[in-house]
Amino acid sequence: MLKYVKRVGPGHRLKNRRVAIIVAHEFEDVELLYPFLRFSEEGAEVVIVPVEAGLHPRPSVRGKPVTGRYGTPIPLEVFEEGGRYAIKRINEINLDDFDALIFPGGFSPDSLRITPRVLELVRTAYERGKIIAAICHGPQVLISAGLVKGKRVTSYVAVRDDLVNAGAIFTDEPATRDGNIITGRVPDDLPEFCQLIIEALS
Repeated sequence: MLKYVKRVGPGHRLKNRRVAIIVAHEFEDVELLYPFLRFSEEGAEVVIVPVEAGLHPRPSVRGKPVTGRYGTPIPLEVFEEGGRYAIKRINEINLDDFDALIFPGGFSPDSLRITPRVLELVRTAYERGKIIAAICHGPQVLISAGLVKGKRVTSYVAVRDDLVNAGAIFTDEPATRDGNIITGRVPDDLPEFCQLIIEALS
């Protein structure tokens, strides 16, 4: 059971739902922050999972906190841990505690897709019918987990060929749901992406 003070906003549609947002170094900042706030507003328990993989160009320093492309660190400096969110390490994640796994884009997915524990969690979550959601470059994780063949998905255009080569049906839409896989295109499409996740979990 996750232990922290949950602040329920006006929505309540995700009350009693638990969501894990998984990131490595150089994640796309807004693709973590917007879903975190949106799901929190709807009453979800949000857990951020920083995976210490990948490199920083500003600079690469051993032990540096997992940080977004634009400098957002984990833990989030402007939000109190234990208030709107909790932090867990990847080896602490028990899928029985979660309803969805979320993967922001940026350079983070390039590291997550070669992290065995992440791929194991994604495959198991998919088999159990959990929501697996990824935006922008995030679907790279789904490709490496072997989950996109025959699925309707979207992503940032740079990932399109990789998805098609992996057998996916690429759609140039803001957000797409196929079963328990939800994908989003770019940061501008975060409202549609999050709305699909909220609807799936409601």
